[in-house]
Formats: sequence, C-alpha cells, structure tokens
Amino acid sequence: MAERLSAREAVSALADDATFAELPVPVRRPKPDGPLGWPGYDASRARAAERTGEQESVVCGTARVGGTRAVLIAFEFGFLGGSLGEGTGDRLEAAYAYARERRFPVVPLVATGGSRMQEGMLALTQLQRVARQSALTREAGLAQVAVLRDPTTGGGWATLGAGADVVLALPGAQVGFAGSRVRPADADPAAYTAEAQLAAGAADAVVRPQELRETLGRWLRLLTCPSTTPAPPPGPLGGSAVLPATGWDAVRRARPPQRPRATAYLDAYFTDRAAIRGDRCGGTDPDGMLCGFGTREGRTVAYAAQTGTATRPAGYRTAARLIRLADRLGIPVLTLVDTPGAANDAEAERQGAGAAIADLFAAVAGARTPVTTLVIGEGGSGGALALAAPGNTWATPDSYFSVIAPELAAAILKRPPREVEATADQLRIRPQDLVELGVIRGTVGG
Repeated sequence: MAERLSAREAVSALADDATFAELPVPVRRPKPDGPLGWPGYDASRARAAERTGEQESVVCGTARVGGTRAVLIAFEFGFLGGSLGEGTGDRLEAAYAYARERRFPVVPLVATGGSRMQEGMLALTQLQRVARQSALTREAGLAQVAVLRDPTTGGGWATLGAGADVVLALPGAQVGFAGSRVRPADADPAAYTAEAQLAAGAADAVVRPQELRETLGRWLRLLTCPSTTPAPPPGPLGGSAVLPATGWDAVRRARPPQRPRATAYLDAYFTDRAAIRGDRCGGTDPDGMLCGFGTREGRTVAYAAQTGTATRPAGYRTAARLIRLADRLGIPVLTLVDTPGAANDAEAERQGAGAAIADLFAAVAGARTPVTTLVIGEGGSGGALALAAPGNTWATPDSYFSVIAPELAAAILKRPPREVEATADQLRIRPQDLVELGVIRGTVGG
C-alpha cells in the first residue's frame, strides 16, 4: 500500500521549494452539528481538527511544480476520511474559480473515502458542484492532472480523479468507486487498485513516489504550452528514398517486420514525451496505438501513432481522447498511420469497432487545432484513414494507402491469386499515386 501522507506533506513532496501559497478559505456560517443536526458531528470535527491541524478535508493553494504554476487541491484523509461536505465544496469551488481567473492548471491530490454521511444528501450534491467546476475549467482550455493517493474512492474518484485529463496514481493505492466497507464481500480486492485501473484504461500511469514530482512537472509543462503552428511531418527513417515502381512494390516495402515503426519515429521526433493510456471505457490497446504529448524544438506536440498491427477499438477511442484533449488545450497533433486495418475479429465487434472508428473520424474532423499526418507503413482502409488529417497527410517512400489490402480486393473481385499484383497497380496505392489523386499533400524524403 502507498504511504499515506498528510495533505501538507503531499504538497511539500511535489511543490518547488517555498512556492506554496494557501488560498483564502471561504467562510460559511456553521450550524450546530451540521446541516442535518447530526448528534456529535461538531465533536467529531473538533477531534479531526485537533488531530490533523486542519479545519476541513482539503487544503487548497498555488505552487510551482517543475517550474509551472498550478492550483493544488490536497485532501487530508485524517480529517473524517477526506470526506466531502459543504465546507469542502466551498473550498473546491473557490480553488477552481481561482485557477480559471489566473489560467492555472488544476492538480487534485486525491485521498478520500467519499461523501460525508453526517451531512447526508447535501454532502453528496457537492459532487455536482465539483463536476460543474471541472467542466467550466475544461471549457476554459485549462488542464487537470489528478494524482490518486490512498485511498481514492467514492465520489472523489468519480469526479476529481477519473474526471481529470491525465490521471497519475501511486503504487498500491486503493482506487475504485466502491470503498472497502461497501463493496461485495466476495469482491476481488485486486480490482480496486491503482494497477487495476491502469490495466482498465482508467489511469494513465502508476508512478513511484520518488518519481512523482518530476513526472507531474513534466505533464504540467507539456499541457500548458499551446501553439497554432502545425507540427511538421517527420522525415523518413531507413529504407530507400526512391519511390516504389509498382503498387505491389509499395506493399512489399511497407510490410517487412524490420522496417522502422512508430516508436522509432517518435523517439527521433521528440526530445522527451509522456504517454496517456486507455480509453476511459475499460479498454487499452498499448500494442496497437501509442498516444501522448512530447516536446519538439521547444514546443508541445500531441501524438497518436499506430504501430503496424491491427488497431483495436480501445486504440481508436484512446486516439480520439488524445485529439480532443489537445484540441481543448490548443496543442497541435501529429498522427502516424501504420496498420493493415482495424481489428475485425468477433471480440473487436463486441467492443464496438465501428463506433470507435466513427468517434475518431469525428474527433479529427472536428479538431480546431492543426493536425498533421504521416503514413509510415501500411495504410489499410478506413481503420487507417480515421487517423489521417484531411488536407495535411504525407507519406514516406516505403508506405502505401489503399481502400483495402490488394489480396482482399482480389478476393472480393473473385480474381485468382496470380492477379493480386496487378490489382495492387490498379488500386493506385503508391505514394506518388496518392499525391496525383489529391489524397495526400506529398511525400517526405522522396
């Protein structure tokens, strides 16, 4: 289990030295034993204050993390289990409003058991206040990066945690909507952990405490660097600069397993990068789609890159999530196309392949931030086209883009195998064909 720090210890572990400044605390006229008149509630609060030195379950302020100024919201689990009540809601609302006024990103350091029972439904409705503030902050184009401490459960997870743009978690932290005392007796406790949420695509990374300050600082720097300049397409890696002579030659050059793939292109393009993971719908596709943000010549560029395998529905949803986040933050996007096509097995259909591809088409089509695409290998049908920027797609000399794989085209047309190569020529799938047809802008390095 992750070490449980107090709110101020958590802030101190992350903030640059001597940069934390606590925000003014909103004043609410208290009622005896709270809004419900819950017997003993005032005494419980007094004991919690004496034990922790805090007057509420959150400490809010501003600080620099890795040089970037942000609003930090640190939960104090020792104060009634970090629960949310009306006073908590007041502080959270004020912190989000301050962030929007100053255009600071928001960093919730979550450690909570959920809503405060002694305040009943009035406590639960604080989640609506938090959701509203988060939505307004999102609309303002400001980033939210959550850090999941132990425990992160209930409404705190379902708003401040899971609702953030990027979710980082401490190893072994208990994370889940159901807390340990309310989940089914036979529930697998491993399902309610940071690691399980990472595997399910609900968190982006599990980060060791000693690496958290650097990781959080990198994320804040990357997400607070907008630009209106399109990302330049990468140069080609490996292979020949000579364009393919025939359609089948283009196919053969795009398929060798030793050809440079997405990781090689991303490593060459960025000086540093940080990955997002998961579609926030229970799925990941780490082998088929790489997404994140990186630094290119001093500015941030978001990326979504196919890896040469058949892309799964979770991969398309993760890419759509990446593009929409970059669009809100005003960060240009680079996409790399390299897939024989979308996964078409029965499980992919059950996971909503068509809907996932449609959502990515919509994300690219609706993006206001500039999107640049480079085809680096196989461009297989709609599963590849969904990631391509209309009017700003480029190709390497050892790539092709086709309505369908030549072998499948021949099969659909009931042609014998010996006619596959001729079919490839008829499809006009070479990079130079695509330029002539107006499908792509040009080739790189050719």
